[in-house]
Amino acid sequence: MAPISTPQTPFGRVLTAMVTPFTADGALDLDGAQRLAAHLVDAGNDGLIVNGTTGESPTTSDAEKDQLVRAVLEAVGDRAHVVAGIGTNDTRHSVELARTAERTGAHGLLAVTPYYNKPPQEGLLRHFTAIADSTGLPVMLYDIPGRSGVPIDTETLVRLAEHPRIVANKDAKGDLGRASWAIAESGLAWYSGDDMLNLPLLSVGAVGFVSVVGHMVTPELRALIDAHLSGDVQKATEIHQTLLPVFTGMFRTQGVITTKAALTLRGLPAGPLRLPLVELSAQETAQLKIDLAAGGVQL
Repeated sequence: MAPISTPQTPFGRVLTAMVTPFTADGALDLDGAQRLAAHLVDAGNDGLIVNGTTGESPTTSDAEKDQLVRAVLEAVGDRAHVVAGIGTNDTRHSVELARTAERTGAHGLLAVTPYYNKPPQEGLLRHFTAIADSTGLPVMLYDIPGRSGVPIDTETLVRLAEHPRIVANKDAKGDLGRASWAIAESGLAWYSGDDMLNLPLLSVGAVGFVSVVGHMVTPELRALIDAHLSGDVQKATEIHQTLLPVFTGMFRTQGVITTKAALTLRGLPAGPLRLPLVELSAQETAQLKIDLAAGGVQL
């Protein structure tokens, strides 16, 4: 069965930004990636983001990115949206990655704000437009000024939304006021990119999540969004509050680090990290176990 989407939910409602499993010697673990992808979709994800920040995209090669998209498509492409992260701070490189992802069969693209070089808003407009012009795939923008250094202004989002293939935004800006205006003015499908703000963003018009904690609690995220959609605010709030220790624990340090540690504790494919990321210390791992247990996660 092909993954279900609507104009309002072009990539579904619950997506996990998947880690990239590596073997013990640091090589790409394609078998592990397929097993993890199947586990996440079985748990209730409508889609997976592959080669995003949580996938350690800054330290994987273009060839590895393509191999990973192919492997995940083979594993779950008939029942979940496979969205390829193609964002870099070089527009030409991003376009190349976008075209490769389309040829490989990805269902959509995730394009992060160019980082480090801090372009003005006109530069962002031209960058994202060039990506959207380069393929026939739907594009999800990724607005995360804490990493990129530059926010996508509401006016820029409105202009970008005029492009027929720019259909969604992953919001990790952490500003509910600006999100409220941007959702209302742009008409883009809005996805929470900050797990702690999943429920608050739903309340101002978001349609779903691109989650990191989805590696651990996809069923709970599904229940939260179902409760919200059915009008059961109390139940949605209770689920949100139950998950607060998970949200906190998974981001006590860099999210990829804690996610791979949590997956390892659960016996799921993850493997080591690539430098400059490093493994949790014994003390940090003990704290992660406490946080996950407090949020109801069984390891």
